[in-house]
Amino acid sequence: MAGGKGTRIASVASDIPKPLIPVEGVPVLHRVIDCAVRQGFTDITLVTGHLGAMIEESCGDGSRLGCRIKYFRETEPLGTAGALYHLYDSLSDDFYLLNADAVMDIDLSRMRDFHFAHGGAATVLVHPNSHPFDSSLLAVGKDFLAEKWYKKGELRSSYRNRVNAGVHILRKAEIKRFLDGSKRDLDRDILTPLVNERRVYAYESPEYIKDMGTPGRYAEVCADVRSGKVSARNLSSKQRAVFLDRDGTLNVYKGFVTSPDMIELIPGVAEAVKMINRSDMLAIMISNQPVVARGDCTFEQLDEINGRLEALLGDEGAYLDDIFCCPHHPDKGFDGERPELKFDCGCRKPKPGLILQAAEKYNIDISRSVMVGDRLNDLLCGKNAGCRKTVFLGNELPDGAPEGAERYDSLLSFTQNNFGN
Repeated sequence: MAGGKGTRIASVASDIPKPLIPVEGVPVLHRVIDCAVRQGFTDITLVTGHLGAMIEESCGDGSRLGCRIKYFRETEPLGTAGALYHLYDSLSDDFYLLNADAVMDIDLSRMRDFHFAHGGAATVLVHPNSHPFDSSLLAVGKDFLAEKWYKKGELRSSYRNRVNAGVHILRKAEIKRFLDGSKRDLDRDILTPLVNERRVYAYESPEYIKDMGTPGRYAEVCADVRSGKVSARNLSSKQRAVFLDRDGTLNVYKGFVTSPDMIELIPGVAEAVKMINRSDMLAIMISNQPVVARGDCTFEQLDEINGRLEALLGDEGAYLDDIFCCPHHPDKGFDGERPELKFDCGCRKPKPGLILQAAEKYNIDISRSVMVGDRLNDLLCGKNAGCRKTVFLGNELPDGAPEGAERYDSLLSFTQNNFGN
């Protein structure tokens, strides 16, 4: 979809369509096409509108870019999905629908495999970003099934930072009933009804996708291309991560947290997480949460608690790339406990299960990653998983700390000393 006007970025370039704005000398659209071509996706249709002739001149038939390009130029705006009616007969049974004005480098095959494994009518790539308060968010339930859209600007005190990234796989036969040749909004007119029918899945990815629609974001994108961060985040490459404990590391320790209003960020944590976000490492929370097994809260309430943490971070422009929690507890005898969760699992710290799950999901090289927490169990979890470094937050290292463990007063102190530049 390459028909946007780019009114918010007119101060950077007002005489060319937004998809042709150069990032480090290469038009954004060419970068998106290159991402697809490098992975063997070479049949591309560009939907154009505003200054469409310039896009057609820039890309031609695709031969110079290593692909085959066809065009559909809208004579009047058809929204973000209206053109699919006119393209329907030429679409494959399952096809990617991409926004052409965002810088991205993603493993398309990995997303495709997820789509076919889950068998939904649509798969939407969701990721965390630094401005979730003005983004459309997707509430995701069990088995990655999308449950609800939260509209841009809708007030929310608790939410998981899962933003629609503008990368979709659609099943052709499932969307036909929504198309009639008139203007159609992809989110409102197609995906929302399919979400209500429980036919949309969310593919979670921390890969680099950024809409450079404002001058500030454009400058960030250019810097990230220069640093190599954009290509490095493709999940076909090994990732590095900072694994973060929750209680006492990110939020003020208050014992067992059983409601969202108990979450209070430790001063400086948002800035610390932002420093990790700006680096080439993922920020992933690893937390024991026996409150579920004890019967103190449900899985849904735990999601609300973690959502409150993400909302507070998001308000300050910080985000976690993902959250992994162990709900189990080995000891029995609590009123209201859940017997099915009362066993000696492999994911409760100091065991390494949560880190291993994260590594599998995001192709993380644990030997180049770091575990940070305020308890001995955090350090031992990092050691047991094989982390390069373990970091303790507190006054002095606890007895039994792994050899080489480092100590800092706070998460901010750690990031200032390791990500300050």
